[in-house]
Amino acid sequence: MPLATTRRAGLVDQVIEQLRDAVTQGEWPIGQRIPTEPELAGQLGVGRNTVREAVRALAHTGLLEVRQGDGTYVRATSEVSGAIRRLCGSELREVLQVRRILEVEGARLAARSRTEDEVTGLRSLLERRNVELRERRWEDFARLDAEFHFAVVQSGHNTLLTEMYRGLTEVITASVAATSNVTPGGEYLPEIGHEGLAEAIADGDADRAASEACGFLDELLARVEQDESA
Repeated sequence: MPLATTRRAGLVDQVIEQLRDAVTQGEWPIGQRIPTEPELAGQLGVGRNTVREAVRALAHTGLLEVRQGDGTYVRATSEVSGAIRRLCGSELREVLQVRRILEVEGARLAARSRTEDEVTGLRSLLERRNVELRERRWEDFARLDAEFHFAVVQSGHNTLLTEMYRGLTEVITASVAATSNVTPGGEYLPEIGHEGLAEAIADGDADRAASEACGFLDELLARVEQDESA
């Protein structure tokens, strides 16, 4: 896919999108050094500062890695996989701890405030998530699992909590993928289901919903802490 000259509006976003496409579509495979800053600026018809800002943004998401004095290399094929590469050990544990703080209260509020349409939406997301899990499509599974948890928080109708949770979308999705029931070596771990959480919310049982949310996050934390001590 040849790079195209950009329009003048929103230059950085346009450059980010073109560079992301080059990575995700395989034009630049993992481990390859991408064209230099002057080369990209010439191909895209933008200034070097624009290219530099776009590369910095993609390096922040984990797609690219800037090696001082050597160049910029492709590190991952998607933001999710890039985030997973960065999210491990104590960082992963901290994300799960923050998720527990937000999601337990989010589940409690959801059980008290959810609408029937929201219950239907939760069940639909859960069903789609489980299909991706059975088919072992891990990236789609992680995305849908994160969407389910966001929908739970959203069902609590607390705007501030929802926006706080929305701001953590990337690391939450990465934490789901990093703690999914398959290890890098292919070993399967016991599945952590969310049917109990969805049903507690549907039943309007706030204490049970909070307990369900706390339970699976405690289990994930135990796994991470066990890995850290191994």
